[in-house]
Amino acid sequence: MRGWRRWFSAALLAATMVALGAATQTSVAGAESNGGVRVMPLGDSITEGTQVPGGYRIGLWQRLVSGRYTVDFVGSQFNGPGGLGDHDHQGHPGWRIDQIDGNITGWARTYSPRTVLLHIGTNDILQNYNVAGAPQRLSTLIDRITTAVPDADVFVATIIPLSSASQESAARTFNAAIPGIVQNKVNSGKRVHLVDMHSKLTTSDLIDGIHPTAGGYDKMAAAWYAALQSVSGSIGQPGGPGPTPSPASGIRGVGSGRCLDVANVSQANGAQVQIWDCNGQANQQWTPTGADELRVYGNKCLDVSNMGTADGAQVHIWDCNGQSNQKWRLNSDGSITALGAGKCLDAPNYSTANGVKLQIWSCNGAPNQRWTRV
Repeated sequence: MRGWRRWFSAALLAATMVALGAATQTSVAGAESNGGVRVMPLGDSITEGTQVPGGYRIGLWQRLVSGRYTVDFVGSQFNGPGGLGDHDHQGHPGWRIDQIDGNITGWARTYSPRTVLLHIGTNDILQNYNVAGAPQRLSTLIDRITTAVPDADVFVATIIPLSSASQESAARTFNAAIPGIVQNKVNSGKRVHLVDMHSKLTTSDLIDGIHPTAGGYDKMAAAWYAALQSVSGSIGQPGGPGPTPSPASGIRGVGSGRCLDVANVSQANGAQVQIWDCNGQANQQWTPTGADELRVYGNKCLDVSNMGTADGAQVHIWDCNGQSNQKWRLNSDGSITALGAGKCLDAPNYSTANGVKLQIWSCNGAPNQRWTRV
């Protein structure tokens, strides 16, 4: 039987990016990850590093390494110089707030960031795209992020200066609304933090009136690093990783060859967990959070209703209510044990038919069903 050998190992998240120029390095992302706290740099070309490939991520990575923090940059994009230890990011040149908003839920599910660094809004100003509505769009985007990854710390930066006087005026008006937006999120219990990035740079730090020079990007890196250090757990502790979920991935039954799934990708409380054809990959992504729980979509927990201990109790997904209702031990032999019930997560009779409901049963010294990561 297969062991549970890869549960806590970093997933190899492959992504490629079109070459941005001779100075830009592009390759397959993921293999370079050093594990640790997953940080998603999120935004537009200033996150991507236009004019200086890697942008602020270069200086931020160097500071994290010097500070002995173990961090994993995550995202579907990949670029930067060889000296940047982790090239993954979620920066999209030319993108506005609404475009990031339209994709963030999927990215959050895929990469399950512990910490998000958000610098967005510059292109709303440059494109004169309903600038008056930009603060509300930002507020909506923050809500989308905190819903997708409710345990993440979200750092929201004011946008950096612009050389055009009229655009800079619009940027200042936009920035003036951000502290109130962030405070409203904090008041509602969300882990959102303000980063005053605008004051850290001047127009002399811009190479083209929009994007920073190498020195300007390094000033951004210093601001991000100071903000991260001020929030406990956002980058773990020096000398080792902090409490952080493992990347989302699928779970497959070894005996059945089927995937642990939520029928119809339901997010409703009480949805029954079943096994289904994997169709080449897991239909449903699961995240071990580091707290003996399994989460789906970042905010539902794999649970046994009423802490049921009877053999045959059905397994559901429910709101975690701050913690899992049911804790699960991820055993090295490939079994999953419900700690509250002392039973094993099982597919009855090794069934291979689609739609079989997952239940918990006596382990009898060894589980009836073994599981492996996919």
